[in-house]
Amino acid sequence: MGAHIVDVQSVFLPLYNIRDIQKPDDLFDDLFEDDDRFKLGELTVKILHTPGHTPACLTYLINDTAFVGDTLFMPDFGTARTDFPGGSAATLYRSIQKILALPEDTRIFVGHDYLTKDRDHHQWETTVKEQKESNIHVGKDVTESQYVTMRENRDSSLPVPALLIPSIQANIRAGTLPPAEDDGHSYLKIPINRL
Repeated sequence: MGAHIVDVQSVFLPLYNIRDIQKPDDLFDDLFEDDDRFKLGELTVKILHTPGHTPACLTYLINDTAFVGDTLFMPDFGTARTDFPGGSAATLYRSIQKILALPEDTRIFVGHDYLTKDRDHHQWETTVKEQKESNIHVGKDVTESQYVTMRENRDSSLPVPALLIPSIQANIRAGTLPPAEDDGHSYLKIPINRL
């Protein structure tokens, strides 16, 4: 996980009044910083810290392949939203430029895909070259200022994702559910008047 997950946790632990986590960074086996490397079998994985969607976002580079998570989407859908706590359109733009500076034949695997009116099947792989040439948000030499204006205007019109509240509570716990309460059940909380 990206080392900046502790920044994300610092927002959401108090929001959900989570008191059972004393050392948030201990929940993860490894917390990675920009340019760190680790072994995956015989492969070496290089870390690119690519914040903007959240402070903790990473891109994993393995040989000619980049796994970009919530940074870039398929070129016809654009880029990730930046209106979550700690998100920043300017920061995401700069992170994307790090990805676009990779060799043009670098394969990019996106974290998720959203269908467009012109495409009725999901895709998951693109390239740096395709992103540079046709990403509807950052392709064709879009400037940082142009991107920030577009992204902030678009984000202000988007609804809160349907599964944000439950998923955050698992994400900040390294994918686990909250511990059982005195009745033996785990609960996901819904903060009232705090979002």
